[in-house]
Amino acid sequence: MDAFFDMIIEFATTAGIKILMAIILLIVGIKLIRLFLRLLSRMERFSQIDASAQSFLRSFLGIALKITLFMTIGAVLGVPMTSVIALLASAGLAIGLALQGALGNLAGGLMILMFKPFKVGDVIDTRTDMGVVIDINIFYTILRTFDNRHITLPNGSLTNAAIINYSVEEQRRVDWTFTTGYGANINQVKQILLDIVNEHDLTLAEPEPFCRLKEHGDSALAFALRVWCNAPDYWTIYFDVNEKVKEIFDAKGIEIPYPQLDVHLKNEQTAAR
Repeated sequence: MDAFFDMIIEFATTAGIKILMAIILLIVGIKLIRLFLRLLSRMERFSQIDASAQSFLRSFLGIALKITLFMTIGAVLGVPMTSVIALLASAGLAIGLALQGALGNLAGGLMILMFKPFKVGDVIDTRTDMGVVIDINIFYTILRTFDNRHITLPNGSLTNAAIINYSVEEQRRVDWTFTTGYGANINQVKQILLDIVNEHDLTLAEPEPFCRLKEHGDSALAFALRVWCNAPDYWTIYFDVNEKVKEIFDAKGIEIPYPQLDVHLKNEQTAAR
């Protein structure tokens, strides 16, 4: 019994103290990591960094610091670090093969952070999804669509996709194609279209609006109309001009044709001849 009690006392004074220190280190370490990330977010220099980079760095630093904390706890408990590193290396290889997609997303996040094809607040179109970028983290980019849905996109697929960024340039060009009947006066139609865009409050005078006959279609004349505007005004101008053109064409008696097919029938006597 004396030997048993001596063993318990020895365990309490050695391993028990190590376990207690490890628990204290874990609690204090997590709180310090959270405090560090909170203070980092409030730093003036950090706040001057692009918002997408801030999100990425916070996520990356949080994971790196927690890994360091757990390795430190292992050292306090007396775990042989050489064995742990060897085990982590072999496990890392297996995990890397199993998580190729996640590693691809991590690399994609780094590419987005370095080359900045888009940033938080930009409106982008991935050909399959369109919306406002609200967050870029290590593995995923989150979009908010215009009907207020959230879409989570893997960073790896974004770096390999053709992305249209509508927020890079301050100005955009609005393009339309309007059709009229073949009986319409070309100069009159061009003048009407130019007057409509010139009178709109949100269109820009420079570069100068453009309107020309684009093509002779199967059943209509097609006119190309182009005008420049500030990027946020794009859709307002687009819809306003569409409505105004219909009103003016109706008032001026200009036909807006629709696809039609003329069928000519031959009577039996004509067919026999």
